[in-house]
Amino acid sequence: MCGIVGLYFKNAAMEKQLGDLFRPMLISMTERGCDSAGFAVYGDDYDSGIKLTLRCEDEGYNWNALAEQLTVDFGKVESWFQNASVAVFKLAAEEAAALEWLSHHAPQIDVLSAGHSIEILKGVGLPAEVADRFSLQTMQGSHAIGHTRLATESAVTLQGSHPFSTGMDLCLVHNGSLSNHNRLREKLKRAGIQFKTENDSEVAAGYLAWRLSQGDSLQGALENALKDLDGFFTFAIGTRDGFAVVRDPIACKPAVIAETDDYVAMASEYRALANLPGIKEAKVWEPEPAKIYVWQRGSEQTGALQ
Repeated sequence: MCGIVGLYFKNAAMEKQLGDLFRPMLISMTERGCDSAGFAVYGDDYDSGIKLTLRCEDEGYNWNALAEQLTVDFGKVESWFQNASVAVFKLAAEEAAALEWLSHHAPQIDVLSAGHSIEILKGVGLPAEVADRFSLQTMQGSHAIGHTRLATESAVTLQGSHPFSTGMDLCLVHNGSLSNHNRLREKLKRAGIQFKTENDSEVAAGYLAWRLSQGDSLQGALENALKDLDGFFTFAIGTRDGFAVVRDPIACKPAVIAETDDYVAMASEYRALANLPGIKEAKVWEPEPAKIYVWQRGSEQTGALQ
């Protein structure tokens, strides 16, 4: 059993409130997942290269030395800062070149996310502890998705924690279980998708990254996911410009969505939404089985798409 939450602002004036509003949502799902938690925040965009969220098991790792090395080889590190056990770098380089450099020169570094906007932060511990470890309450941005995990079939590790990201600014959180993830993982590996864990949710994220690389829109990728992913799931998906929710055709995992003129919010349970501003006037509903809900900037097509 796990808990998932998402908050997407339609009103840009609310972006300064993201951390204040999202932290209680995540913590409210503690009873659904108390051993680890994670979240992806979209904001502080960087378009002149790649934005990387990096992590090292060694708590004393010298991030400043890494920044100096990157500066020598790439000519410029726009900026970087350390946030607890991770560091966020803005690097004037292409994604492929940056990731290849890290794999050769800093193999001990784990890339949690890559893109122009996304930052993924996750860890073992109670959701409140993880949120405060990374100062979630102070964060600003256009949207965020989060997950609280209760490990029922594997060890309590950071590697098993969500969100999972397998593409530029793409991430996914999942409540449920896939039955065909091992077969699908091998197919995706042959297509060039790389995986770091045995988690079925990472396979789902990899599948979406693959479909998007084939030219699918976000809704098109999710339409194909409904055909190719076998099992039960509620997904919340983040991209740089969008937010999506979809449940499998049986829809045995709970979910609720609330929408106002200012925001869209979703959670496994309504209590995560109960204290949002304007919730009494919001449209609140349970997403239908196998129906795709997408909200995306720059698109006239929002809401239910399937």
